[in-house]
Parts: sequence; structure tokens; C-alpha cells
Amino acid sequence: MSNINRRKILATGAVATAGLAAAVSAGKTNALDQSESETIAAKPAGRFAGQVVLITGATSGIGETTAKAFAREGARVAFNGRRANLGQQVESDIRASGGDAAYIQSDVRDPQQVEQFVNAAVEQYGRLDIAFNNAGIFMTPVEIQDMDLNNYRDMIATNLDGVFYAMRYELPIMIEQNSGIIINMASVAGHRGFANTPHYNANKHAVIGLTKAAATANASRNIRINSISPLAVDTPMLRRSFEYQGLTYAQMAPNFVTPRIMTTEEMARVVMFLASDEATSINGMDLDVTGGQLA
Repeated sequence: MSNINRRKILATGAVATAGLAAAVSAGKTNALDQSESETIAAKPAGRFAGQVVLITGATSGIGETTAKAFAREGARVAFNGRRANLGQQVESDIRASGGDAAYIQSDVRDPQQVEQFVNAAVEQYGRLDIAFNNAGIFMTPVEIQDMDLNNYRDMIATNLDGVFYAMRYELPIMIEQNSGIIINMASVAGHRGFANTPHYNANKHAVIGLTKAAATANASRNIRINSISPLAVDTPMLRRSFEYQGLTYAQMAPNFVTPRIMTTEEMARVVMFLASDEATSINGMDLDVTGGQLA
């Protein structure tokens, strides 16, 4: 690889390491192949049987895979997203496999829509056991002085405000129940200062801060709150990012400590672990799921 190409990859590395996606023919891993995972029939008596799971941004990527994974384990899943056609397809896929899911179209940038989404989920399913606040976007990489203010505001409104609004309306329900689990989507960018994604770095650092504050405040109420920080994960968003920058999987993967792109199925398993009884002592943690990049 030439020095020019290496400098380009490292300079734009935040885009690939933001936990947003791309297996792009990543090859064999110990994770389930995603096309296979989506065809597995739901187990009514699975390990999350009868529990109600709420997921923001589950019309594609990590959210979609996680919704399907919870449904396969017997959970009743309410999820949102802006793209109705994709949301309806995910709901249809889950129901076709014997699972229980409800797509509720809403935009996490709007607090009223988030409140209505959470309330509609509880009205339909009767309670709220687990919330995965996953919705997020990624913008064209740019340094602070060149950033479009509307892009900055949209990034913060979606990736940070959306998490805040979700917790704002999830927590009162969980407090009343005296139980609940919340997992927020952070990123390796919440631990680094990538030069060309300052808006993304800022919101992911803030998500980790929100997570720790809420976990401390609610631990005595039998509510656990954690976040996860991925590196590069196989989602359509990262593929588009690679395409925009003229990068390939083969160029990016060798720059990672674990030299491959993670799968959305791997992320789903991490979320389910944090939501399970196997993680009852884990609270206020941002879990490094970068394959060692933060070591």
C-alpha cells in the first residue's frame, strides 16, 4: 500500500470505525451468517420469552438484526424508524418466522414522536423490559471549520438527542415497574478524537456520559443502563461510506487490531448479553466491542 493510500485510510478511519457497518464480503467469522440468522424460527420459550423489547432505528443494520434476534428468543419487539417501507418489511419478516413485532413509524429527532412511540409500545404490550437506543446517522467526514451547520445539528439531533429523548420517556415506565434494562449505542468515536468527524465524536462521547449518569441515578431502582462501542460493523451505512471515500474492505481491515469487519449478528449478541440475567452485575459500563481497537 502506498504512503498516500495509507494516509487517506488513516485520515478517514473514523468513518470506518464508527460502529456503523460493513462486512462487505468479510468472509467467515464465528458469528452466524446474517442471511441464515434471519430464517431461524422464533422460539416462544426462548430466553427472552414474554419480555417486551423496544428498539430505536431498527429498519436496517444493527437495529434490524437485533430486533430479529430478540424475537427469535421469544421477546415481543416494538421498534421504530423513519422509513416505513423498511420497517414494515422487518415486521413482516419477524412475524413470518413466528415472532411478535410491531413497527411504529417515528423520528427520534422529535421528542413528541419518541414519547408517542414509547407509549404506543407500552400500550400494545403492557410493559417495557428492555430498550436498545440504537438509532443513528453518519455524515460526510469534514473538519469543524468546514462543517455545514445543518449537518451538525442533524447529527446531534439524531444520535444524541434521540438517545436522550428515548431514555427520558423509557425511564418513568421502568421506574414505575421497579425494573428495566437500557442499552445505548455509542462508538469507538466516543473514545477517540477523529479529526474529520468532530460532530460524531461529540455525540458519542455524550452518549457515554448520559449512560453513566443515568446508570448511577437508577441503580437503586433495579434498572441497569449500559452502552456499547463498536468499531466497523456490517451495515448498509458503512458500505455507503466506503463507497463515498473510494475505500474497500481489503484496504480498511488490515488497519484494525482484529483485521476484519464485525457483523451485525455479533452486535446483537452483545446487546442480548447485556439484557440478560448473565449481566446482572454490569451497570454504567460502555462495553468495548471493537475487537481490541481500544485496548
